[in-house]
Amino acid sequence: MNEFFLQYGYVGMAMASFLAGTFFPFSSEAVMGALLMATDMNPVLTVASGTFGNVLGSMFNYYLGRLGNIQQISKWMHVKEKRLALTKDYVEKKGSWIAFFSFLPAFGTAISIALGILRANVFGVFLYTLTGKLLRYIVVAYSALALR
Repeated sequence: MNEFFLQYGYVGMAMASFLAGTFFPFSSEAVMGALLMATDMNPVLTVASGTFGNVLGSMFNYYLGRLGNIQQISKWMHVKEKRLALTKDYVEKKGSWIAFFSFLPAFGTAISIALGILRANVFGVFLYTLTGKLLRYIVVAYSALALR
């Protein structure tokens, strides 16, 4: 599978990270590591394309959340209703800054969806999501380059 993304370079990185940013189980970190270790791709552009795709994936989740309620989203996206409800309660207390943590593997999707269900400020969600995901990809890229 990584070969497909390797073939498309920066666009492949953006596609992989978009998939990983949505509710599909996918590891964009593995793709980024493979790209940076096996090619001479520019790390800054790789991080930028990964961040771009992953933020788009999270915003996709956010807008899906705006379309429905917890029961519908849980059933359609196979995210446990209990996890969405707990995340929704937490988001109601903390606000859109919680989008920063949308990079977390198990809870990131639920956070983005809950923010959509709650109609959190889209600009705040976007900025906090961008910040968290950018920092995560910087750490991934640095780690991959250190192993090269």
